[in-house]
Amino acid sequence: MSFLYRYLLIFVACVSLLLGIQVPNFVDQYDKRLDAHLQEVQANLKGYREIADRDFGGSMEALIRRHKDSTDMVFRDEAGPIEAMYLRYLHFDDQRKALDTGLPRQVLYLVQHADHDLLRETYANYSFSVPLDSAAIYSGFAAVGIVVLLLEFFVGATGLVTGLGRTSRSRF
Repeated sequence: MSFLYRYLLIFVACVSLLLGIQVPNFVDQYDKRLDAHLQEVQANLKGYREIADRDFGGSMEALIRRHKDSTDMVFRDEAGPIEAMYLRYLHFDDQRKALDTGLPRQVLYLVQHADHDLLRETYANYSFSVPLDSAAIYSGFAAVGIVVLLLEFFVGATGLVTGLGRTSRSRF
């Protein structure tokens, strides 16, 4: 194995480890941002929830429908913002429930179903750290294993080994 290839592999492993360690921290920061948005929308809906509880048996859908069906134009116009808040609440609540699991499932869920606005907010305001808890260590080692294996597979499959300076074995 060539000098260049060995050091490239070590560099890739180190970068993978550092990025892998960040995964639990990123999930945690996303989760906290989600919780803050959920609390905000719950506070905004509080008065409407009280009306729905009192007059519509707790049904926000019935309250929104009543607004939509009203002959009063102002009342009817309120239906859109109330419905948007309620749908936002349902979306964040679904996300909260889906993230109430272990780290591997949280990561998979975020890869597949994360709220894009929350992802952008989390990434834009992300604060790097190097936590040394078990989740970060496992995540870091998993990232190293996956990336190094993929790199080795790619190098082996494409024959780039000679292009990276690997010398042929000498004959004795």
